[in-house]
Amino acid sequence: MAMLEVKNIGISFGGLKAVDDFCVTIEKGQLYGLIGPNGAGKTTVFNLLTGVYKPDQGAVFLDGKNITGRSTIEINKEGIARTFQNIRLFKELSVLDNVKAGLHNHHRYSAIEGILRLPRYHKEEKAMNEKAMELLKVFDLDGEYDYKASNLPYGKQRKLEIARALATEPKLLLLDEPAAGMNPNETAELMETIRFVRDEFDMTILLIEHDMKLVSGICEQLTVLNFGQVLTQGPTSEVLNDKRVITAYLGE
Repeated sequence: MAMLEVKNIGISFGGLKAVDDFCVTIEKGQLYGLIGPNGAGKTTVFNLLTGVYKPDQGAVFLDGKNITGRSTIEINKEGIARTFQNIRLFKELSVLDNVKAGLHNHHRYSAIEGILRLPRYHKEEKAMNEKAMELLKVFDLDGEYDYKASNLPYGKQRKLEIARALATEPKLLLLDEPAAGMNPNETAELMETIRFVRDEFDMTILLIEHDMKLVSGICEQLTVLNFGQVLTQGPTSEVLNDKRVITAYLGE
């Protein structure tokens, strides 16, 4: 059974088709890329998959379960987490508290237990602290657990955003332009981080990316969007040698 199966989803804004008849199937454990020129509809697809937008047509299945039209919170609880092209951290909170924000999605104490600081609250908070520190250690951020998120270097803020997404225990991780704003050294390190996350967490990953070196270096399959429609999809080497893809990018 595929981890993600998207069947003919589409959405219009003001009568203009932003995404039309989009289909993709991603198997468990795949590292899959979604590419295309600016304005092709890539982030709109992510917004449709994560409940930011509700599709006008089509269906989305996660691990065999229909999640079409569900809210963002419900979809996250079902197992989809994402990062954003423009990093969205709680910048005034500590590095540790940013990761704990993801873990709170799974806490089991009641509001009353939290307000009154009852024993169950303290027990779960301690467990969340420990798990958050374990995640930070994976990304070599444990030494900066008490820093404000805004005080981290740019590349480490990217890592923190991924760590926070993983804290929600997703089945599928969506990465929106993770290399945006990075220098070549940071991009090379990011490639290793993405591979590590896939292998260490047995994660299925779908990423939007413009950096073709990163795409060709880590993605096993690609879908190319152009003007909201699928231009082509298949193994990375074949897609990147497709003349239609080259034309689409040269015309950007």
